[in-house]
Amino acid sequence: MGEVIQSWWQDVNLWAAGITITWVDLLVSAVIVAVAVIFAFLFSKFMFQRLLRLFIIIGPDFDVRTMNEVKVPAAAMIVLIGLYASLVIHPLPEGVLSAVNKGTAVAAILIAAYMAQRVVAAALMWVQDYLGSNATTEPPDWILPVARRVAMVVIVAMALMLSLDILGVNISPLIAGLGIGGLAVALALQPTLSNLFAGTYVMTEDVVDPGDYIEMENGITGYVVDVNWRSTRLRTWGNNLVVIPNSRFAETIITNYSKPEENINVYLTCGVAYESDLQRVEAVSIEVMQKVEREHPGVVQDYGVYFGYDTFGESNVDFWLFMQAKNRLDSFEVRSELIKQLHARLTDEDITINYPVRTLHFPDGQAPPGGMPVPPGAATAPSPPTAAQQRGALPADTPGNGESPA
Repeated sequence: MGEVIQSWWQDVNLWAAGITITWVDLLVSAVIVAVAVIFAFLFSKFMFQRLLRLFIIIGPDFDVRTMNEVKVPAAAMIVLIGLYASLVIHPLPEGVLSAVNKGTAVAAILIAAYMAQRVVAAALMWVQDYLGSNATTEPPDWILPVARRVAMVVIVAMALMLSLDILGVNISPLIAGLGIGGLAVALALQPTLSNLFAGTYVMTEDVVDPGDYIEMENGITGYVVDVNWRSTRLRTWGNNLVVIPNSRFAETIITNYSKPEENINVYLTCGVAYESDLQRVEAVSIEVMQKVEREHPGVVQDYGVYFGYDTFGESNVDFWLFMQAKNRLDSFEVRSELIKQLHARLTDEDITINYPVRTLHFPDGQAPPGGMPVPPGAATAPSPPTAAQQRGALPADTPGNGESPA
């Protein structure tokens, strides 16, 4: 790098010693620079405003802040072009011309990098505002700073490498070193980067929001406390904090009880004896649900109440009750109130909810265990033949008086 600068300085000294600059040359250069400055001023004050209005008319969602970030770098680029033209209009030695070309190229790259960084920052701000105005919840505050810093690092690194390459510095070892270093950093930060991108997915996809009640595939349930760049935090029923890495959180199956809305359906099953009057059972059940709907504040009034018979069960005719609560906590209270009031009404109406019933069949002449008598009319089965009856009686002179061995 020092040799390159020394060579430039020598070329400039040779050019200054060998060329005589007249007042006409200086005047021409000054006029060119002045014209460039005036044109840049007119562009930023008048022409740019007309162009901005045209873009606003064409696209209603056009972001004015992003376009405004182009104004200053564009004016600086116009002035740079004027300075370059004021120098190359005169005959210059080859070395000096090369130095002017390289210096101008480096300056243009720096201006372009500054413009790109400002435009990207303004565009990210516009994207955050747009998503916040069109979504139910605004994006998290940490996404914009992280994206802005990443974009700035990438733009500065590219501008630096291009500038060094133009100046004649061999950047191949730098690129190789950055590649190896980047690979090492990526391997070391793999869990962190995985959690970062997973957290971005969780928040941008609007999977969960703070305050939602969720249940994970592994059985963990609780309220979402926070979703940050590394982990998602839940508060369980036991008032304990569960910290879940976003990489695992994004891969599991999640049931969100707060989306798409907080209302929770309450589904209760029951059964009555086969001897019951099913019409009366239906009427009583609907009356109970309507009473709970009127009296309990956690019931969604406009949803209605629903009743239906389900199946012929082993001991009862099964049926279900269906209504809706305002949120998950209210659903527990509504279910509890339904059970209490339904049990009380069925008891008052002398409607039986059977215990599990089994019909037992005993062999003929045998009593059940414990000596309990066989109920009259109970089905009986003939006793199986004994071994002696199957083989026949033995001769009387055999040991044991002809009795069959046990």
